[in-house]
Amino acid sequence: MVPKIRALVADDERPARLFLIATLRGFDEVEVIAEAGNGTDALKLIATLGPDVVFLDIHMPDINGVGVGNLLHSGRPLIVFVTAHEGYADRAAQLNAVDYLLKPVTVERLRQTIDLLRKRLQQAPAGTR
Repeated sequence: MVPKIRALVADDERPARLFLIATLRGFDEVEVIAEAGNGTDALKLIATLGPDVVFLDIHMPDINGVGVGNLLHSGRPLIVFVTAHEGYADRAAQLNAVDYLLKPVTVERLRQTIDLLRKRLQQAPAGTR
């Protein structure tokens, strides 16, 4: 049995966060383990829970999504940016983000992201997941 992808969703806009969580829960291979409304809380939850992936909004209070990505040095968790802003795609690539999703996110587009995550996690060395 393949383990579920453990996900954290960080977005300061509650409706957007809840929509993404509900959509992710529609995928059997994903388990949403936590949510955060800002970058500081996201970092605390990442340190405590060790998710496989964090879905990060770019514009958040305290520490924005790019700032959170800058602080994640180990390559874990994997990063997927989910934003309404196109202008950060280059920065996301520099942070080795798995994907860059523009809001509003569709189920089909999220399916592609889940497939990318599964492939990336399967390539991970033993014991890093």
